[in-house]
Amino acid sequence: MVKQILSCDWGTTSFRLRLVNVSDAAVLAEATNGKGIATVYETWLQSGLPENERSIFYKKILKTAVSTLGYAVDNAVPLIVSGMASATIGMEELSYQSIPLLIKPGSLHTKKIAADKNFDHGILLVSGVHTNDDVMRGEETMLLGCDIDNEEYLSIFPGTHSKHVVVKDGRLVDFKTFMTGEIFDLLANKSVLSKSIKNNDGQYQTVFEAGVKAGANNNLLNIAFHVRTNALFKKYTPEENYHYLSGLLIGYELSEIDDLKKNIRLVCGKQLGGKYLQAFKILSPQIKIENINADDALINGHCKLAAIYYNY
Repeated sequence: MVKQILSCDWGTTSFRLRLVNVSDAAVLAEATNGKGIATVYETWLQSGLPENERSIFYKKILKTAVSTLGYAVDNAVPLIVSGMASATIGMEELSYQSIPLLIKPGSLHTKKIAADKNFDHGILLVSGVHTNDDVMRGEETMLLGCDIDNEEYLSIFPGTHSKHVVVKDGRLVDFKTFMTGEIFDLLANKSVLSKSIKNNDGQYQTVFEAGVKAGANNNLLNIAFHVRTNALFKKYTPEENYHYLSGLLIGYELSEIDDLKKNIRLVCGKQLGGKYLQAFKILSPQIKIENINADDALINGHCKLAAIYYNY
């Protein structure tokens, strides 16, 4: 029986580690860094180390992160890690679980890795889910952490690769991936549009609204070029264009939802959540949306896994 866990969300571009009380999901300590799986994998390739030492290489990253928590963590505390750690570029590849998937802790594909001299804590590695033409890793654990009932609803996980997940009768029955965040980054920083955009945290709600409407009602390959002409014709400043492009992509993503009257759960952080909630109000003001904090969902999911795999 364990009273605490190390909860790790290891994404493609980010890393977050928390020490958590299992009984109430309270976070006791937290560490974040930019050592996402993609960066670690590239560093691993450059090291020239043999394949049989890859897991050791990744464990050293984890060991360093635990040491930065500023908290004395007992060796008996296990680490539960979800996200890209179980991908082909991760510490050890696990096959995807297929759908339909019952949203219960024991339904996910996991693997226990015993503690050793390279890492003092036992590891529970959590894999992802696949359809015939789509995959995800990490969102399934957050979904596990949400309160699941027998209603049919759409769970949306905004991010670099946004996921639209259909849940019915307590099962994950389908999902789609939208490269919204990644396309935004490419267009804003590496395309011809980059000269017309300036990253900022301003509040340009009217401009964002215009972008949402334009994205939802036009061909994205055409309307995206308007970011450039907005600057050429002095319609929007580079700061305003930043939010116009954000609105374009989010509006285009949400326009793919075939029924905006269905129950929708938005699982994300505060910043992205605000943008998506605003976009929904623009496109379908009558819709009711349940907003769930993604960090809370992930931690709850890990605590549920601890309950069955470590006999809490």
